Amino acid sequence: MTDGNNTGLEHLLYEVKKVVVGQDYFLERVLIALLAGGHLLVEGVPGLAKTLAVRTLGQVLDLRFARIQFTPDLLPADLTGTLIYQQKSGEFVARQGPIFTNLLLADEINRAPAKVQSALLEAMQERQVTLGDTTHALPEPFLVFATQNPIEQEGTYPLPEAQVDRFLLKVRVDYPQKEEERQILDRMMSGEVPAVSKVLTAPAVRALCQTARQVYIDERIRDYVVALVRATRQPREIGLAEVAPLVAFGASPRATLAFSDAARALAFVRGRGYVVPEDVKEIARDVLRHRILLTYEAEAENVTAETVIERVLERVEVP
Repeated sequence: MTDGNNTGLEHLLYEVKKVVVGQDYFLERVLIALLAGGHLLVEGVPGLAKTLAVRTLGQVLDLRFARIQFTPDLLPADLTGTLIYQQKSGEFVARQGPIFTNLLLADEINRAPAKVQSALLEAMQERQVTLGDTTHALPEPFLVFATQNPIEQEGTYPLPEAQVDRFLLKVRVDYPQKEEERQILDRMMSGEVPAVSKVLTAPAVRALCQTARQVYIDERIRDYVVALVRATRQPREIGLAEVAPLVAFGASPRATLAFSDAARALAFVRGRGYVVPEDVKEIARDVLRHRILLTYEAEAENVTAETVIERVLERVEVP
């Protein structure tokens, strides 16, 4: 860990915040996903600057940005690309789709049918796309920011739990504070969009990701991570018998790996070369909220995944 790395991240955030008002929590999670090389599932009502934040990040990092509005009539080829017949040569030529970018914003992912969701999630996992007989590697870095609207559920196709698990984090974006909203109004009325500078290049981002992966995690913190994940599967083992009937399925081993990657990235963002228990606790809700499947009994009692996570964090002993 060097001061130079941290200064670069601070400069990056400074440039993004020239355009995006507030949303500190969301921006930090976007940075964590970038450093950890994971994908982000974002839940929030429209108009909270999610698209603006990711597009601005692409400009500041000199990375390619693409946005796809997911709709019920979208086809997998609209996302990944297809083979086009060239009459002159008599051959089929691959035409790459918008997924061949660095930062992909999949807007309202739950509006597209299962085939399109599967095509996206397969590309997220494999980081490659097959067109015809040829496999094409996706650019590095490649990050997907998928948004879901929590209000309007009519005409949507909910993501299967097994596919949601492929997202490193699930973040909830909330309304801005009163002062922030006034600042947004003043800025929009002026009609001037602040210009941002390019701070980092793609090779520099890859170097930062490598450094973030070298952040140290002590043995006791690794045990703590495993204990947290296991507690979501077997609440009775930690004395939470009343929670057991509310959880149908706990977090998968992917959650354990996500904890490791996200906690190291968070420590790196905070300027440390080692992970502390507070890093794990702070990132726990984002790592676990989409990986805990609740029973009908929990829904009937208005118990959320957050409720279960809070109980687990209270009960599992911190090293």
